[in-house]
Amino acid sequence: MYGRLVYVRICCPPTSYMPIKTNHSDVMSQSETRATALALYPEDSREAAALLKQAVPMMVRHNIPPNPVHYALWYTYSKGQEPELNRHLDRVVKDFDCFPPESASKLFRDYIIRDELEEARAGQQQAINLVDDMERDVSRCVNGSANFQASLGHCMEMLAEPVDHRLPAILSELQQSTQVMQDQQELFLSQLHSAQNEIMSLRDKLERAQLAASLDGLTKVLNRATFTRLLEHALINAPHGVALVMLDIDHFKQFNDRYGHPLGDRVLEHVGQVLRNSIPPQALAARYGGEEFCVVLQTCSDLTSAHTFAEQLRLKIQALRIKVRGTDEVLDTVTASFGVALAKAGDDVESLLTRADDALYQAKRSGRNRVN
Repeated sequence: MYGRLVYVRICCPPTSYMPIKTNHSDVMSQSETRATALALYPEDSREAAALLKQAVPMMVRHNIPPNPVHYALWYTYSKGQEPELNRHLDRVVKDFDCFPPESASKLFRDYIIRDELEEARAGQQQAINLVDDMERDVSRCVNGSANFQASLGHCMEMLAEPVDHRLPAILSELQQSTQVMQDQQELFLSQLHSAQNEIMSLRDKLERAQLAASLDGLTKVLNRATFTRLLEHALINAPHGVALVMLDIDHFKQFNDRYGHPLGDRVLEHVGQVLRNSIPPQALAARYGGEEFCVVLQTCSDLTSAHTFAEQLRLKIQALRIKVRGTDEVLDTVTASFGVALAKAGDDVESLLTRADDALYQAKRSGRNRVN
């Protein structure tokens, strides 16, 4: 039975805590929102673990500090898809007793994030080109205005003399100058509209890139780095109105072992969708790591309201069903355990996360599928 194709269907009761918020990721396509890291490192958990098992001993052997830049370099080294990077790394560790930070930074820019840097440079050049074009068009209009004024002056001089038969020529010259000026203005207006459209397009691309960098590629909620930064900001600006809800999908490893990793990914996707559709305004939803998620309630000042919200989320996740495609035969359910903590004076990100994680641990010890 477990060999058949299965899928997850969401059956969620409406929330009664606060108005439902539509997450900004809904406006983006999957290809646009997929995080750059997923494009660079598409390996599943087992493949990634195998590569890390190769990378870490090499880092230890060469006394390389365990930071994200070094992990990315030696993980890519283990993949073997960048021969030039491998040659550079081999040469660096051979020539130096230690691994120079400046070498790591340069290799990281040249081989890991080079595409992103190229896109940024292209965006900057596009903006520069737009400004140059507008400057040229403005200069053209200024020159046209100067020519028009000169033509008018010439006509005025001619009108100061007896006009008789010369009047038609004067009026004709004035008409032609006016038409030239009008044509230049219309051309400039058209080019200005075109430049505005290009600027708007560039702005949209930059906004989409910024949004994609802040989201978890699979679940479309915030990634851990963005979550940590925004939680820190919330604690600084409104420490007495912040509640943190942490949740962990119960027995998630069993889903992967029993049905396969694609089904596990579907479960994560739908839990992310439940969070996006259920968080109130001003709240933040994030994937903290693996099968663990967080919700920051930024306008919540009492623990009871936070518990009520977490309980509603628990029921919605519990309503998820794993079914056989085509027969609707229920194979399994999805549940999650929750830990809730209310920010106190002097709290920082670590202390608040620790209390919420402790509460989550107690919920798991008490039988799972509950809020603590």
